[in-house]
Amino acid sequence: MRALSLILVSAAICCISQTASAQTADRTIDEIKTETLARAQTGAYPALGIQPGDASDALGRLKTRDPDEWAAAWSAVADGYMAKARAASDPKEADANYLRAWRLYYFGQWPSPTSAGKQAAYQRAVDAYLLHAKYFDPPLEVVHIPYEGKEIVGYLRLPANAPRPVPLVLAISGLDSRKETVAETYTAALPEGIGFFAVDSPGTGQAPRKADETADQMYSRVLDYLATRPEIDKNRILVHGQSFGAYWAAKLARTEAKRLLGAVTQSPPTHRTFQPDFFRSRMYTREYLFDLVPANLFVYGLKSADELIAFLPKMSLQAQDLLGKPAAPMLVVGGTKDTQVPIDDLELLINSGSEPREAWINPVGGHMGRSTPAWPDPVIFRKVILPWEVRHLGLKTAP
Repeated sequence: MRALSLILVSAAICCISQTASAQTADRTIDEIKTETLARAQTGAYPALGIQPGDASDALGRLKTRDPDEWAAAWSAVADGYMAKARAASDPKEADANYLRAWRLYYFGQWPSPTSAGKQAAYQRAVDAYLLHAKYFDPPLEVVHIPYEGKEIVGYLRLPANAPRPVPLVLAISGLDSRKETVAETYTAALPEGIGFFAVDSPGTGQAPRKADETADQMYSRVLDYLATRPEIDKNRILVHGQSFGAYWAAKLARTEAKRLLGAVTQSPPTHRTFQPDFFRSRMYTREYLFDLVPANLFVYGLKSADELIAFLPKMSLQAQDLLGKPAAPMLVVGGTKDTQVPIDDLELLINSGSEPREAWINPVGGHMGRSTPAWPDPVIFRKVILPWEVRHLGLKTAP
């Protein structure tokens, strides 16, 4: 592979192609309950941060896959922590309970708010997170950016004692993560002197539009806004996208190459992910907990799998003739055993264009490069992504 610096690769990715598991149906409710509890016990996505006892409590309330029943079960457990938080006289105790409530409400709307109950759980998740955020130091600022008659909602946090203007990461969530989850992740960047602006992917959270091949315009508007803030160094802005968010980061690395110092793309869908044959093969991959197809339909605002399969090829960066365009420096992160975004897409992104790329590929990793117990999401962020960002933003030498 040309133009590639390998940070960690134990197997040549050009020789490894991982296909989605050949499942023909999604998990049953009993399978979902068993797998969810197992993931909570090991700290695996998407149950990261959820206590096994809380998971067991919520799962014990479930009898069907009905989305409103799912939302109600997790919300009932979260409600208990909200009550404890409001009754607490100790700020640390209140904060800890708001945090726990947020994680449970968030899981109640997972992977997307496809019903009235899940929509209510999502709103409660946002409310709980913002109550948790009242205890932040430095503070979190909720930013509202006008956009096509609506607004982009983002979370801005800047390090307290770093010299102004500060470097910043535009952090984009994925298909089923939210700006709240990436904001929690990027708390670890503040002590390094890095600020962040966390925002939802199109079609998710509070995003003002559904996903399509031009929805990256949202982030161009965000960059316009960030340039107006004197405390932010507009010449030192990186973008980091996770999963579906990595698609937008990879695209912005080209369409906004002059305004970005670099891009971290973590399991970036590039081309093959959007092809009908691959999408059909991954619809029920066991790597995804459940409801991958409904989550995709929600994000794009479409009604059926056939409609989605017909639309997805338009999203390909190769079909949009972007892969050969000049690009910002890039770190590509992923796993060879990913059944959601094939290693082919990472290899295509790495080998397109003339600029050198860096990559961290976990040869036993799945989506986002994660594998347990050695490489869960927080470890990948702290040991791989954050040091790269520190180095590219010209800060102290990364460990």
